[in-house]
Parts: sequence; structure tokens; C-alpha cells
Amino acid sequence: MDLLANFALGLETAITPTNLFYCFAGVFLGTFVGVIPGIGPLAAISMLFPITFYLDPTAALIMLAGIYYGTTYGGSTASILLNMPGATSAAVTCLDGYPMAQKGRAGIALFMTTIASFTGGSIGIIMLSLFSPLIAEYALTFGPAEYFALMVLGLVAASTITNSTPSKGLAMVVLGMLIATVGIDSQSGAARFTFGSMSLMEGFGISAMAMGLFGIGEILSSVGAKRDGKIDKSSARLRNMIPSRDDWARSWRPGLRGSAIGSFFGALPGTGPSIASFMAYAFEKRISATPERFGNGAIEGVVAPESANNAADQTAFIPTLTLGIPGSATMALMLGALMVHGIQPGPTLISQQPSLFWGLVMSFWIGNLLLLVLNLPLIGLWVRLLMVPYHYLYPAILVFVCIGAYSVRSNPADVVMVLGFGVLGYVMRLADLPAAPLLLGFVLGPLVESQFRRAMVLAQGDFTVVMTRPIAGTVLALTALLLFWTLASTYLRYRRRTKTTLSAQG
Repeated sequence: MDLLANFALGLETAITPTNLFYCFAGVFLGTFVGVIPGIGPLAAISMLFPITFYLDPTAALIMLAGIYYGTTYGGSTASILLNMPGATSAAVTCLDGYPMAQKGRAGIALFMTTIASFTGGSIGIIMLSLFSPLIAEYALTFGPAEYFALMVLGLVAASTITNSTPSKGLAMVVLGMLIATVGIDSQSGAARFTFGSMSLMEGFGISAMAMGLFGIGEILSSVGAKRDGKIDKSSARLRNMIPSRDDWARSWRPGLRGSAIGSFFGALPGTGPSIASFMAYAFEKRISATPERFGNGAIEGVVAPESANNAADQTAFIPTLTLGIPGSATMALMLGALMVHGIQPGPTLISQQPSLFWGLVMSFWIGNLLLLVLNLPLIGLWVRLLMVPYHYLYPAILVFVCIGAYSVRSNPADVVMVLGFGVLGYVMRLADLPAAPLLLGFVLGPLVESQFRRAMVLAQGDFTVVMTRPIAGTVLALTALLLFWTLASTYLRYRRRTKTTLSAQG
């Protein structure tokens, strides 16, 4: 009964005209930006982040969430039509989606992608509704030591589970934490690393860093790219999008399995939709009686990862809202949005802000329904958008990013910060350094510091208390095991590559 009452409260909040408008705006903008190759949810939210500063907290979070899962919806379109993923989580969709398009089945692939995304998102919302209150109720017993340990686990997990080497991820986390120390110390009031600059007294803004690293950095790395793709428009027409009975029979089980895998991995720190989609694809290929079909246009290879990444998008909010610990850089931006509006995420969020939490949950249902309605008839529009040359598209994005950066505090220094972080993001791409751990370190760094200092005050400076408390000690032990396992596996892969290279040369 409590769950039904919470759903009623959330629905009452979500269906207000203002929240409905921003939910629609979020999913539309997210789908629009997600279709553009190379721009994922992180870059999309980073560029549109300043808009939400002037909104009510509930409307702001609803809009950002809509951009988040809307981008995931849109990212599959470019994957299927052009073999260029609009988001990282949609990369695996290219493996079978593009071969389907080459066989004249692009419309069916896009249709089943939309259905799978809706199914995965719906199951993810159910998991979010069921488990978030339970986690929040248990987390009320946590103290500063437990929060410190959990945040360290989140940072290590997010830095080690990357496409780059773990050492690079950890280095970026440390760099982000160092950048976060610039400004006024919240506890002592002392100015740190400002070098006498008044513009640095408030520190670096999260919007400036996010827009620079992921917005400007993406533009600088993609502006010279040539992407020539032939799009078969006729295969994306509505009358050519109706799946056969065999397509439905092959799709419903992978859709459910992908949703379950995505719901699990979405709630884990450092994983998220990208890993969930690859795991779902690998699982379907392994259990298939005809694995040779995968990579040649198998409908299961499209449905499973798409349902997984959309389920992961929803369950990623579980640790972010209930524990205040973002499992990914995108969730770190969500955390930053709440903090900008003076709302502290954590176990008390559900009890203190029930209308915000349950309104957000119910907006997920509305947003997924809107995406289901939007994506089918607007496929033709997204196809035309993909035909716009990059050198026309990105200058306009650059202008809007600079306007958004300036509008946050009406300070020209913020524009300089955005451009500076953009150059840093571009250099990091050239050096193969992951940007997401840097943003996570920047967001969680001050929280880790404050919780650690509080724990030390309560323990009268005895650091062993952090390790001897049952929950905190267990989490720190898991963190150490994760770090050791990741470094060991990296070393073994390096040795295997070395042996292979030597044997090939010999």
C-alpha cells in the first residue's frame, strides 16, 4: 500500500504541466543529440546542464534524466543506419544493427530497438522503485566512516573499469580531486590554490568542467572527422518497420534477459549501460544455438543490448539518490544538479523530499512512453539530421556551450574555464586518458574529504577506526581486492601481449 501511495504522490508531481513540459523537452533534446554520432549522454547533459539552474529542482532533475535516457534511445539510430554509435552504450548495437540495415531491414531494427528500449526502461524503473527505499532505510545507519569507504569504492571502481589502463583511470581520479580543492575550504574557510584570483575563490564549476571536457573536447576531436555514410531512406519508412512473427519470437526472451542484466549492472558503481550492453550481447551469443548469426544481422544482437542499456540507465539512479554515490560520470552530473539546488542526496532524500524522488520515478514512465511515441514517427527526421555535415553542426554547438557557461554566474572567467577544460579534454583524448574518472574525482573529492575529516574528528584522529568498523572495513577490503584484481589482470594481459609479439617476431 505504501508503494501505491508513493506512486500516486509521484504521479501527481510528474503530471503537472511544468514537469510534463520539461520531461518532453528532456527526452526530445536527448534523442536529438543522441542521434548525432559521437555525442553521448555525458556530453549532451554537460552542454545542457546550465539550463536547469533556473528551474525548480524537480523539473531540473526530470529534464536531465530525460536527456540521459533519451540520448540512449537516440544513440542506436546512428549505430543502425551509419555504423557510428551516437553513444558508447550503443556501440555494440552496430555489430548486428548495421548488417540489418545493409540487408534492407533498418526499419525493423529501429522498431525493435524502440520496443526493447521501452521494455528495458520499464523493468529498470520497477527495480528502482522496489529497491531504492530498502537501500535508503538501511543506509540511515551509516556514519562518516561508512560513507568515506563507499565513496572510495565508487572512485576505485569507476577508475579501474575503463577502456584505458587502471593506472590512467586512477591518475585522472586523483587529478579531479586535486582540482576540486581549489577555492574556499568549506570547513576552515581558508582559500586554497586560488593564487590571489577572485574568480577562483568559488573554485571551478562542475558545469564548466563537464561542458569543457565532454562538450568542447568532443568538438575539437571530431571537427575534422569525415563521416561518409549511405543511408537507405526507404528502409526507415513506417510501412517497412513492421517485424515478422519470427522477429518477435526471437526477440522477447533476449529482451527480458537483457533487461535483467542491465538492471543489475546499472546499480553497480563504475559499470553502467556500456558494460551492461556488452555483457547482454555476449550472454546472448554464448547461449545461442546459432552463434554464427551474430555479427551478420541477428535481431537478438540488437534487442538484448538495447534493453540492457536502457534498464541500466534507470537503475543507475539507485546508488546516486539513495547513497549519494554516483556510479558514473553522468550520475555525478545528476548529483551536482541536486547540490546546486541545495538538495543533499542520500538515505534521507526519499523521506525529506518524497515528491521529488517519486515524481522523478514516475516521470521515467512518462518519459519512456513519450520516447516510444516519438521515436517511431520521427525516424525520418533523425535520418535527415545525420546528413547534416559536421562543419555546420559543431560551430552552433560551440556557441551554445559558451552562452550556457556564461549564463551560470554571468562571469567571463567561466567561459575561459570551459575553453581551458576543453583543451584539456582534447589533450586527454590524444593521450588516451579517460575523462570520466576525472569528473568523478572532482564531484566526489570534496565529499570524500569532508566525510573523512568528520570520521577523524569522531574517532579523535584514530585512523584504524575506519578499518575496524564492520561495514566500513568490509567495503575497504572489497576496494583493495578490486584494485588488486584489476591491476593483476592488467599485468597478465600485458604479459600475454608481450609473449604474442615476441613469438610473432621470432
